[in-house]
Amino acid sequence: MVNKLRIGIIGCGRIAVCKHFPAFAKAKDRVDLVAFCDIEIDRAIDAAAKFGVPGAETYSDHRELLKDKSIDVVYVLTPNNSHSPLTVDALEAGKHVLCEKPMAATTADAQKMLDAAKRTGKKLTIGYQNRFRKDVQILKRSSAEGDLGEVYFAKAHAVRRKAVPTWGVFLDKEKQGGGPLIDIGTHALDIALWTMDNYKPKLVSGSVFHKMKDNFEGNLFGPWNPKTIDVEDSAFGFIKMENGATIFLEASWALNILKAREGQVTLCGTKAGAELVGDGAAAPTSAVDGTGSIAFNTARFGQLVDIEPFVLGGPGPLDLGNEPFRVADAELAAWIDAIENDKAPVVTAEQAFIVTQVLEAIYKSAETGQAVEF
Repeated sequence: MVNKLRIGIIGCGRIAVCKHFPAFAKAKDRVDLVAFCDIEIDRAIDAAAKFGVPGAETYSDHRELLKDKSIDVVYVLTPNNSHSPLTVDALEAGKHVLCEKPMAATTADAQKMLDAAKRTGKKLTIGYQNRFRKDVQILKRSSAEGDLGEVYFAKAHAVRRKAVPTWGVFLDKEKQGGGPLIDIGTHALDIALWTMDNYKPKLVSGSVFHKMKDNFEGNLFGPWNPKTIDVEDSAFGFIKMENGATIFLEASWALNILKAREGQVTLCGTKAGAELVGDGAAAPTSAVDGTGSIAFNTARFGQLVDIEPFVLGGPGPLDLGNEPFRVADAELAAWIDAIENDKAPVVTAEQAFIVTQVLEAIYKSAETGQAVEF
């Protein structure tokens, strides 16, 4: 009989309910949800009743949850600015940790998490689930096998036409650390760096805008309060790597464009190019069920050749073997495998740290008007 991993949840809000709990439900033979914590205790109680094992404990203070020595793994699913202290506490308590993206709101906080993981010897991963999409995995393989040649230019796309999230604390800079750059831009940058296998930034320049504060007409998720929104609506970064490769990152919740592109990248290499493309939905289906479209372009027989966009769907190589497939299933399966077989997580803390560094550099460059050198 397989020994199940005992899981403790810190933060029982939307990301837990929509992403993680459904994946756990499919993996009941591998994991038990034994403890739930939320500063709003009613949410913890409700989550325990719906998703926990019989007798699952509930807490409003994460420190009480961490006293349970039987817990193997902790999930940190809280607002961005609390990621670091909660993760450090969990690692110090002897737990492996999956922390939702981004790793932290600042590089200093991310460094504390990295140091704690090294000090304790416990595993730490960050919730960049887009790596488990089938289109992203094929792009990664194509790039790694040299099909594209040297990838020297990339675009990381995370732009919506008018889809500002108006629930939770998304518009609260104190709790989130920023707006679309740190929310959805972080996913696009992670995909770009991972598929390029390039984690050595040299110079970062950025621009940040607060232009749409009063323009909420037509917003997919309803109007916001112009008096309380204090995060950017758009941010753009120019990232030069040590080897000369360049990445352009675009992130916006509300850009006046015809077609949105979110969770997508464009890679340009010396042999060929490749693009992740989609239908422009504000919240891409691919982020949930693993479907996505990919297009390649190159030259053959003296002619330019396009491999037209084709849709990829269904389980990738790391799924739980259940339908309907969701990328969270594959993320969980890979995380269980890393813990049980003492492997490095698919998303390492060191990789996520570089993402945080670059995002912070874009904000700093926009504030000072100067490029940031690494």
